[in-house]
Amino acid sequence: MKKIVLLALICAAYLVPNYANAQEVTYVEDPSQGYLFNRMRDNWFIDAEGGVGLFMSPYDANAPWGKQLGAKVNVHIGKWFSPLLGLRFGGDFEQLKGATWVGNYAALGYRNWPELYKDGKYAPTHFNDAGVTGDVLFNVSNWLCGYKPYRFYNAIFYVGMDANWVYARSGDRPKSDGPWKYGANDDPDHSRNYSIHAGLLNSFAITKKIDVLLDLRFDFLQEHADGAGMGYRTWNEYPSVMIGMSYKLGKSEWNAPVTAVCPEWKYTDAEGDALVADLNDAKRKIADLENQLRKCLEKKDAPTAQQLVESGEAPLATVYFPINRTDVLGVQRNVVEAVAEVMKNENRNYLLTGWADNYTGNDQINVRLRKGRVATVKNELVKKGVAESRLETQINNGELTNYGPKCASLDRAVTIQRK
Repeated sequence: MKKIVLLALICAAYLVPNYANAQEVTYVEDPSQGYLFNRMRDNWFIDAEGGVGLFMSPYDANAPWGKQLGAKVNVHIGKWFSPLLGLRFGGDFEQLKGATWVGNYAALGYRNWPELYKDGKYAPTHFNDAGVTGDVLFNVSNWLCGYKPYRFYNAIFYVGMDANWVYARSGDRPKSDGPWKYGANDDPDHSRNYSIHAGLLNSFAITKKIDVLLDLRFDFLQEHADGAGMGYRTWNEYPSVMIGMSYKLGKSEWNAPVTAVCPEWKYTDAEGDALVADLNDAKRKIADLENQLRKCLEKKDAPTAQQLVESGEAPLATVYFPINRTDVLGVQRNVVEAVAEVMKNENRNYLLTGWADNYTGNDQINVRLRKGRVATVKNELVKKGVAESRLETQINNGELTNYGPKCASLDRAVTIQRK
């Protein structure tokens, strides 16, 4: 009987994977699979920009170049939804300065005429626009060069729209200047305007949270700047240059999915030949053990394996574990599942014993392994439907087989016996 049990244990030891000698699998982020979406509260930012714009309505070329420059300010709050795409919304202010013909009182926007241009034929204009703006952002640097969390320079292309309310000077025309008033010179058609724009936002990372911005922008502005007497609205160009700062809120970087990287096995010809020889030797030993087992079973007076189990002289089953592990792996899960089916059909109690080899590790580690292994098997059996009250557990600090260090794999186990 002991010989049969020994042969069975040795055969099982050949089939249990030797995890102690396996190279460790590493886990790394894989950007080739794209990037994960962050939470809604991540990747927000606030930016503020200020600079000058050049308004270019039909008569503005008659004003000195410096008299056509006006201030422009934008403030936004925005969010990046991926390393490539984002949105921002906010408010803007812009000054529209230039010239119009002297007889055009309806849209001068500046009544006192401190000076005239081109021999008195043209007068200055000045309107202040304030409103709301929105942009769609596209990070060109991440698209062309790949995402980099803290790249110093990012080129960001954007397109958007504005809706502005117009303010002009009030007062008698052309004798005096009054306070700024909504609407351009009582012209109801000139109370607001709309624009579409595109730009290149040059972003320079100063810290992980703060960027300096250089915004090169071009607006097409729907502006009735040269007066109602013209009889039509025009779309006018308004290029601008602004500088500013952006502050990032919360998490600002992006993570790629994590994938496993398996080690590459490389052998010389000699090492490959040695592995083949070891494999052939293992096959020969297994065949020899199977032959011995078959001869033992063929003896007329030899009890069957089932008779030994039912008599209590042999375990109902043995669950094996890799070195320094307490979880049930691989084919051993099938063993636990099969044993659970047997237990559910029997009205008996069972004793579960946890074992560990005494050739590796210290006493403290081995006691932890014995307790962990027997607890794991008990939990798995309960999950499979075996009543917990029918399972008794213990640990044994001795050797399950005591066949020496080369057979230590046979001692890393949990045995299940009928009581």
